[in-house]
Formats: sequence, structure tokens, C-alpha cells
Amino acid sequence: MSFFLFQPLDKTCIMIHNTRKRGEKMFQIDLKSRKPIYEQVVDNFRRLIISGMLKPGERAPSVRDMAKMLTCNPNTIQKAFRELEIRRYFYTVPGQGSFISEPPVDGAEVKTEALFNELEELVCELEFLGVSRKSVAERIFKEEV
Repeated sequence: MSFFLFQPLDKTCIMIHNTRKRGEKMFQIDLKSRKPIYEQVVDNFRRLIISGMLKPGERAPSVRDMAKMLTCNPNTIQKAFRELEIRRYFYTVPGQGSFISEPPVDGAEVKTEALFNELEELVCELEFLGVSRKSVAERIFKEEV
């Protein structure tokens, strides 16, 4: 995986772009966010894996390289990678590094049910805020299925 780094002048946001697809945003870390950097790293990797931008078996950047790119402590990245491994998005091969996992087969029903419950709660909250179910559906399914 190859990246290049863009760091704005105000030093509040770090973006990493994909060099394979010109200009495509890979990571965005907000240094002023209340959300810890390691959680932002986890969320960014999850988004990239779920969207298919990172394929199963693909090698993740090393902890050291990632820390250098994001200008943060390697322990922060190690914590994020450990969390990704616990959540089964990554697996580690000793001496070779971290890799993107295959989608899990076992336990998928439990995870699916949990995600549907979260979605239900979010839709209820949106309805409370005055957003119709039709608007929610249109937003989720931007194109016809």
C-alpha cells in the first residue's frame, strides 16, 4: 500500500491520499477532535476495508511508517492495530506485519443483528429530529437498488 501525505498549514488536520487513484482521500485525522487519534485510525481503516478500497490479504503499512505519516507516537498506532485485530479486520503474521482479514464467516449473524439494532436506533433518533423515513432511505440508497 502506498500513500502520500498532505498536511494543511494550520496543522489541525492530516490527510493521506491514495497514490493509485489520484486525489482519493484515504485517511483524515483531526488533531483538534475530542476523539482519540487511535480511534480515528481504527475508523479510517474500517471505512477503507468495508468500502473495498483495502482488499483481504493486502499488507497494511507498518506501525512505524503509519506513525511517521500521521506524525504521532507509534504506541498510538499499535493500539489502533491491536483494536483492529480484536475486531477481526486485521491479522498479524510474525515478522511480516499486519494484513487485511477476510470477512468473518462465523459470528456474522450476531454482528449483523447488532448493526441492524444500531441502525434502528439511529433511524428513531433521526425521526425524533424530524427527518422522515423516506428521506433516510433516500440518503442511504443514493442510487436505485
